[in-house]
Amino acid sequence: MTLRITVAAPFKHTRKTSMRKNELVYYYALDRKWMSTDQANQFLRRAEEEGLLSLENGMFTPRFDLAAITIPIGFKPTSAIFERNDPAQVLIGRIAKATSMQETDIVAEMNRMIRDGFDNHLLPPAALVLLAKKHGVSFEDLSDALMQSVKKG
Repeated sequence: MTLRITVAAPFKHTRKTSMRKNELVYYYALDRKWMSTDQANQFLRRAEEEGLLSLENGMFTPRFDLAAITIPIGFKPTSAIFERNDPAQVLIGRIAKATSMQETDIVAEMNRMIRDGFDNHLLPPAALVLLAKKHGVSFEDLSDALMQSVKKG
């Protein structure tokens, strides 16, 4: 959620629906002093890769409802916004926690499912979704990230 809040902040504070890259870098690095200019550029690339921002005709536009985001008073993003969470690893962790199994056992079960149930014609993120459904584990919030990982791979 911190990632969305960080993306939304300049748009909400300036009351603009789209901004140029230099405006966003200025906001993050110089106005708010949340990050360096290099980090701001890296953050914008990540936000675009994760589908939170779209770039069209040199203008960045949020790809989510800004009205649904509330920016807490005194908000400052942590360094976590630069860390990439592997959605597959997150889902493996959730399944392991819900089933009280080891993560290695979850991976082994996923591999068995791919090999035996689908004759090696199933991608690991899809197998993890099937395992999550089997064990009643929530995965909906990771769906977009899992789809992106499939497209990149």
